[in-house]
Amino acid sequence: MNDYAPLRNIRLVLCEPSHPGNIGASARALKTMGLERLVVVQPKTFPDPEADARASGALDVLRASRICDDLDEALAGASFVAGLSARRRDLAPELRDLRTAAQEMIAAASHEQVAVVFGTERTGLSIDQLSRCHRLVRIPANPDYSSLNLAASVQLVAYELRAACAAAAAALDTLPGADGSRATHEDLEGLIAHLEQSMRATGFLHPDRPGRLVLRMRRMLMRARVEAEEVAILRGFLHSVIDAANADPHRR
Repeated sequence: MNDYAPLRNIRLVLCEPSHPGNIGASARALKTMGLERLVVVQPKTFPDPEADARASGALDVLRASRICDDLDEALAGASFVAGLSARRRDLAPELRDLRTAAQEMIAAASHEQVAVVFGTERTGLSIDQLSRCHRLVRIPANPDYSSLNLAASVQLVAYELRAACAAAAAALDTLPGADGSRATHEDLEGLIAHLEQSMRATGFLHPDRPGRLVLRMRRMLMRARVEAEEVAILRGFLHSVIDAANADPHRR
């Protein structure tokens, strides 16, 4: 067995990078650690000669990078998503330090598609973007100056993933979670939309005063790491809830 095979199931996602050099440097960072999958969401400038120059010997990774219109497209097929942020956000996913998160991601990547998401150079990940992640990951930097360059963050993550992969190679088959098929990003987004539809149909969620209920439901589901079969069961139940609500004459 290839000790680094799980790395093939990991994609690194750059959200709206403003500097093309960071895209090229990220491609180089990936290749040095044996990762190949780079996804870029709405880059300000790309392709660009500066990206090519910063990629150096990793032009193959840069050329193979996928450009997406939004984060949902970039996460399609992924069933475990980690988001990097130096700031603690309200209603954020469970927090992990990078080394612990890397071990968790490698365990998942032995049988699932994994995505690691990075925010913009200036503002990082938004609350909405983080709400699509199962984990909030923090690099344990100097608390007095924790601002890292985007490409430097990618390099650190790529290194920790490779180190975790090497350390876990002998135990990958016995790690928990390998039996069930985890729900993909699309599965969860469909379930969340269905939940919101049912809450509106029953009057539980007021259309003019939604508050942050849906965001809290999303965080709960991300934390639960539900399986695809569990999503199907929940959506079947929600279909019956909506049908019952529509059939109630008092709700017409």
